[in-house]
Amino acid sequence: MAAYTVDGKDYEHDEEGYILDVNDWNSDLAKTIADAEGLDMTDEHWEVVNFLREYYSEYQIAPAVRVLVKAVKKKLGADKGSNKYLYELFPYGPAKQACKIAGLPKPTGCV
Repeated sequence: MAAYTVDGKDYEHDEEGYILDVNDWNSDLAKTIADAEGLDMTDEHWEVVNFLREYYSEYQIAPAVRVLVKAVKKKLGADKGSNKYLYELFPYGPAKQACKIAGLPKPTGCV
């Protein structure tokens, strides 16, 4: 099994890079995953990642992109709740890539 290593500790992940235990997540691990994805985390990235963590905590599911856009729009406003904005932040798919960085399982319906 593959793993991310942060400060000498290994965090196992699946073949696509999603960590196996959502409770292992921390911001240093998120930065490591983002680096592996080729992303420099900005405040805007963190806002979406933290939103996803809260969403998962409440609903126990990682949202697919359509649900994510709608939920972000409701919570953070129309300017941030759009496909365009979220794809600019997470070019490999806002639900898929952002959930990976947030330490969540792969969203249902994502290939």
